Amino acid sequence: MTVRTAPAEDGAPSPALTATQAALAAEHAAVYGYGVLGGRVPGKRRTEANAAYDGHRARRDTLMRTVRDLGGAPVAADAAYALPFAVADSASAVRLAAVLEDRVAGVYSDLVRATEGPARAEAAGALREAAVRAARWRGGNVAFPGLAERAPGTDPAATGPVEAAGQDTPQD
Repeated sequence: MTVRTAPAEDGAPSPALTATQAALAAEHAAVYGYGVLGGRVPGKRRTEANAAYDGHRARRDTLMRTVRDLGGAPVAADAAYALPFAVADSASAVRLAAVLEDRVAGVYSDLVRATEGPARAEAAGALREAAVRAARWRGGNVAFPGLAERAPGTDPAATGPVEAAGQDTPQD
């Protein structure tokens, strides 16, 4: 099977290109977020943050090449990103890392749905990595990583998958 990479007859980008651009945008945001939180986590957690930062940079660079291969122009990183909450200490930095990973998992879930073959396998691997990192930062996992509509306490009709995955919801 092949992935439709050409624009649709109406000139719209392919689903694979749209989802890849969204994943690239999420990786840009994750790189920014880890830059913010990296200095606020101590010891071993700082090593984890640095590894995650490097991993997101590598994924970002790969996605930029993929967007070009799909015939698109890679979405540029914003100069700054609005954080979902203030990051003033180690606890809030760890919480931000979990939110970042949840958001990344959400867009990779969309990329899995939009692609086939090796591209889908790569997206599934990225989803798995984000879910594992989120679980480590959070200290526990979620039943359906990357699927905000399955997250406890979310209303999928109210927000899109990326926004819902980043919501602060009480855990039972």
